[in-house]
Amino acid sequence: MKIGYMGVTSTFVVPDDLDALTRHPKASQPGEPINLHHTQCHGCGDDAPEGLHIKIFAGDGFTVRARMLVEPRMEGGPGQIHGGILATAFDEVMSHLPLLVGGHCVTAHLQVDFAAGIPVGSTLYFEGRLLGRQRRKLYTEVVAYLADPLVDAGAEAVASGRALFVKIDSARHYAETLANSKAAEQISRRRG
Repeated sequence: MKIGYMGVTSTFVVPDDLDALTRHPKASQPGEPINLHHTQCHGCGDDAPEGLHIKIFAGDGFTVRARMLVEPRMEGGPGQIHGGILATAFDEVMSHLPLLVGGHCVTAHLQVDFAAGIPVGSTLYFEGRLLGRQRRKLYTEVVAYLADPLVDAGAEAVASGRALFVKIDSARHYAETLANSKAAEQISRRRG
């Protein structure tokens, strides 16, 4: 989906020669929560004091769904969400999409298009989709609504985002910084 704000739109090019997608056998089933990155993750962690605490659920095919209450602490412009908070939420939702096909990824490119102001006190509903894969690159998109599009067929998109993720060897990628994490022990145990 391509939406614009005040006549401004951006583009995100997905290559034509994408690899076939296969859902990982251990991926969460539709309707099931997708495991959080770790308890201190700013986006999805339960124990991150100022985190967003987004709960993300697997959808059909290569999709995810999530929702988030826009709290007063997230204010940017008067009475509206800060654009950086929305970008963080989009990054978090889209970062769970690669888990449907297996492997760990990091964000290489993220873009956000705002279509309308998002009021503090509202609930945002997110629908994310894995667009495709090309070797180590995964292309994703997300759309945010002020009403649940599964319940309200007329729900209008208020923002959209697209991102490119790159598959990594997480043990190697985070080798030098893991000790700085409040969740270092938890992450090390998870790796075995």
